[in-house]
Amino acid sequence: MNRLHWLGLAAVSAFLIVGNAQATGNASKGRTLVYTCAGCHGIPGYTNAYPDYPVPKIAGQNEQYIINALNEYKSGDRTYPTMMAQAQSLSEQNIEDIAAYLSSLKPIK
Repeated sequence: MNRLHWLGLAAVSAFLIVGNAQATGNASKGRTLVYTCAGCHGIPGYTNAYPDYPVPKIAGQNEQYIINALNEYKSGDRTYPTMMAQAQSLSEQNIEDIAAYLSSLKPIK
């Protein structure tokens, strides 16, 4: 392999190692924190009023994905006003607890 291939392989390996770091969430605590999430994300077929789009179901979603998404809403890297407001109220431990709980559920179809 040439240098570029090795560099790419090293970068992907580093990303996978960091991306697979275990979160320290407590699913039992997360269960008590998701009550506001279910109001939009737990209703089959629910769509947002404006702009009109289906609200994603988050039950069974990958734990690290949930953590990343909530942190991005909290930092403003993702911009949806309702989610940004919700994320602002969460501590890092809250986010990890919510992610642990939601990732333990069966996906809603």
